[in-house]
Amino acid sequence: MNEVAAIKVFRFDPDKDKEPYFDSFNVRVRKGLTVLEALFDILENQDGSLGLRYSCRGAVCGSCAMHINGYYRLACQTQIENLKGNEVIIRPLGHLPVIKDLVVDMRPFFEKYESIMPYLITQNGHSETGEQFQSQKARAKIDEMIDCILCGCCHASCTMTLTDKDYLGPATLLKANRFYIDSRDKGGIERLKLVDGEHGVWRCHTIFNCNEVCPKYINPTRSIARLKRGLIKNKILGRI
Repeated sequence: MNEVAAIKVFRFDPDKDKEPYFDSFNVRVRKGLTVLEALFDILENQDGSLGLRYSCRGAVCGSCAMHINGYYRLACQTQIENLKGNEVIIRPLGHLPVIKDLVVDMRPFFEKYESIMPYLITQNGHSETGEQFQSQKARAKIDEMIDCILCGCCHASCTMTLTDKDYLGPATLLKANRFYIDSRDKGGIERLKLVDGEHGVWRCHTIFNCNEVCPKYINPTRSIARLKRGLIKNKILGRI
C-alpha cells in the first residue's frame, strides 16, 4: 500500500478564531496506519500547531477519543485503511467545550463522574481502606463495567448530554451501577438516590447511541436499566 489519504481536521482556537474551520492535509498511508499516527505525521511534518490529546497509544487510556468519519472512536485504535470514503474527517468529542482543535475540556465529564462517589463505601459511609475479599462469581458481575476507560465517546454520542447539561450521562451512570452491584459496597440506597431525578437515570431515552460507539463494547444502557429497576424496587419497599 502506497496511497495518500486526504485528512480534514477540525480547527478552533477560542483565543484567536471567531469560528471553527477545517484544515486539509495529505498523509501517505501504509498498512496498519492509525488515525493517531496520521495526526502525528501532520503535527511533526506539516503543522506543529495542531492540538490533540493522547497518551497510551494502546486503547487503554481513552485520551485520543474523537469523532472520525461520523463515528466516535479511539484514534489509536482506528486504522485508516478500514475507513470508508475518499477522505478522513476528524472532529473533537461533542457536547464538551473545545480548548483547542481536537482537545476538549473534560472537567464537566469528570465532575459528574466524581458526583456518584466512584469508590467502595463501608457500612459507616466511608471508603474502605483494608483488604476486601470477593468471590469470582461476584467479581464477574462487574467485569464489563470495570473495562470502561472513561474515554467520553458515549457521553459525546448521547443526545441527552447535548440537551441537558446537568444530565449525568451514560459513562457516569455505568460507573454508578458498577459500585451499586459490587458485593463489597454498602452504599446501595445512597447511590440510588444520587442517580434519581430528572438529571439522572430517568433522563435516558434508551436510544443506544452509547452502546454503538463504546470502544470496549460495553452496554451502558443495560446499567442504566439496572439502576432504574433498583430505584423502582426500593421505592415500592419504602426505602427511598
